[in-house]
Amino acid sequence: MELLILIFLPLVGAIITAMMAKQNAAKLGAFAFSLFTLGTTIGLLLKFTPDASTQFAVNYPWIQQLGINFHVGVDGISMVTVILTNILMPLIILASFKHEYKNANAFYALILFMQSGLLLVFTALDGFLFYIGWEAALIPVYFICAMWGGKDRIKVNMKFFVYTIAGSLFMLLGIIYLYLQNPANNFDINAFYALNLDSYQQGWVFWAFFIAFAIKMPIFPFHTWQPDTYTEAPAAGTMLLSGIMLKMGIYGVIRWLLPIVPQGVHDWTMLAMILSIIGIVYASLIAFTQRNAKRLVAYSSIAHVGLIAAGIFTLSTQGLQGVMVQMLSHGINVVGLFFVLDIIFSRLQTNKIEELGGLAKVAPQLAITFLIIVLGTVALPGTNGFIGEFLLLFSVYSYNAWLGLIAGLTIIFGAVYMLRMYQKVMLGTTNELTIGFTDIKGTEKVVLYTICVLIVVMGVYPKPILHLSEAAVQHLLEQVNQKLTGLN
Repeated sequence: MELLILIFLPLVGAIITAMMAKQNAAKLGAFAFSLFTLGTTIGLLLKFTPDASTQFAVNYPWIQQLGINFHVGVDGISMVTVILTNILMPLIILASFKHEYKNANAFYALILFMQSGLLLVFTALDGFLFYIGWEAALIPVYFICAMWGGKDRIKVNMKFFVYTIAGSLFMLLGIIYLYLQNPANNFDINAFYALNLDSYQQGWVFWAFFIAFAIKMPIFPFHTWQPDTYTEAPAAGTMLLSGIMLKMGIYGVIRWLLPIVPQGVHDWTMLAMILSIIGIVYASLIAFTQRNAKRLVAYSSIAHVGLIAAGIFTLSTQGLQGVMVQMLSHGINVVGLFFVLDIIFSRLQTNKIEELGGLAKVAPQLAITFLIIVLGTVALPGTNGFIGEFLLLFSVYSYNAWLGLIAGLTIIFGAVYMLRMYQKVMLGTTNELTIGFTDIKGTEKVVLYTICVLIVVMGVYPKPILHLSEAAVQHLLEQVNQKLTGLN
């Protein structure tokens, strides 16, 4: 019952918020429901046992003729993504308080609706229900970007929509195929795990799922929708996409790809690793050339996600544990980066790096918080980015030394272009544009201080996160290895 409350509380909040005519009421209503959901998550976490079992499971018949059940539950892997979603959502809503949105009730209702869809994705144990959650999370962010985005939002958003819908259709075909192969005639995830597909079947099911997940993350060469969409989306939309939504793809690979088609994963691992690592180098090199800070952070995100994807395909405990930590770290850091850039844009109406400079002199609190977030992003020891990237690089290097060395460029390149961007934006002398810049205040302080505390606490003491997911990760890898052994 607690899990049902967790999933549907944001949906109830969306309906109530949609009926609030006044902007301030809609803001406060959405924020209150996001806090209620966070509180429910904390209650769930306190009752959670960090073993390999699926807990708080609910399994109700839904469309019985097709064997579709409302089957949800959480283990250590899904708990990490639930925590990520429900920590970031109040921060993203609070970060939007300084903006005045037309039809604010619709804007905040869509955010809460998306939260409900995300939670369904991260807890679904039925293939069809997973697909419903996947689409339910996509639709709200499409409208958020289309209605409140920048001047090129329609063209950019259409590209985003076409990419994601195409990926969703591939995944739906894969789910339907698995259903047709299942003697039990249902979409239950455990029944899918138990299927004995031959190498050919696993190969094409792998690609049906992988394309959908690769588009969502995104991985090279399925990434081309991302920089434009991140740039044109409203600040809250960019944070939702980068902080939480791309984790749907990462989670999908772990939960739905590895255990169902391990032979397909084994056969195509090297190609998936190479694509991921090409994305690291490619995105980093493109980031060097960016003059718009928001686009630079967008390409930085592609590079970091490339390393996360490479870690998954090492099929190692260190790799998957690194993924767990880095999903949280990346989500927190990228939301912080985009929020700082939104603060700058809202005051100066530009994110062009060459037009900025000297902001540290007039806004020291912003400069300090921004520096902490940048240091977390470049994986400085003692920050949240370090432990995840260390585990990921260790796992990739253990898998293949050359791939590990190339993947390590993400830290070197990232440090160069992120610190250079910080230097040009924050340091130096002020100019006519930046001399009147005002420091952070009110809700801006709350959001940035909270993010900085999370960066430091996770960096100094990552053990709770690693302990939370360790048993579930090891159990998943055991399932994959047993199935591979049985096939061979």
